[in-house]
Amino acid sequence: MQQFADRQDAGTRLAEAVEKLGLADPVILALPRGGVPVAAPVAERLGAPLDLVMVRKIGTPGNPELAAGAVVDGAEPQTVFNADILRHLGMREADFAAAVARELKVIEDRRAVYLAGRDPVPLRGRDVVVVDDGIATGATVKVALKGLKARGQASLTLAVPTAPKDTLEELQPMVDHRVCLVTPDPFWAVGQAYGRVGQRSGAEVVGLLQER
Repeated sequence: MQQFADRQDAGTRLAEAVEKLGLADPVILALPRGGVPVAAPVAERLGAPLDLVMVRKIGTPGNPELAAGAVVDGAEPQTVFNADILRHLGMREADFAAAVARELKVIEDRRAVYLAGRDPVPLRGRDVVVVDDGIATGATVKVALKGLKARGQASLTLAVPTAPKDTLEELQPMVDHRVCLVTPDPFWAVGQAYGRVGQRSGAEVVGLLQER
């Protein structure tokens, strides 16, 4: 069932819900690309800076699609590894140092495109709000939240327009606040909540970020 006309509509409604949390010093972090047009109205309503949280998978030797872990960008990039995968491969986190460096370079290049080289917004002591256009399996969001845990923020909020209930429950222990507007049952895909949910171009994302 359609709930939102598009991502901007979803962001406007999400902003109203996040505002009710009364966060003292918020920073909005969007997961690109789809999370940016949702996050922009939230940042505008809260008078908060808008930045990105970017996640890159760290593939395993000979099987790059199998994720041994992931790296999350920021002023202090964090890596998150799958202990079961490492154990199965007989490898250590240190064995992936070159792969982590490569993925951080990709993140650096993409930040340069999206944010014209702007430094990440400092998060220590602030109320961090992670925004995406929706959650399906939650894998990417989970890595982003894990990577943010060590940043010294005052609080961590997950805010999305739509997600399945079971995924939200799995993510609940990782955050201080959780905001989700609709939880369809059955849940098929993020797009079922939107009238229009096409891919956003890089130029559109850059424009939205420059406005903030």
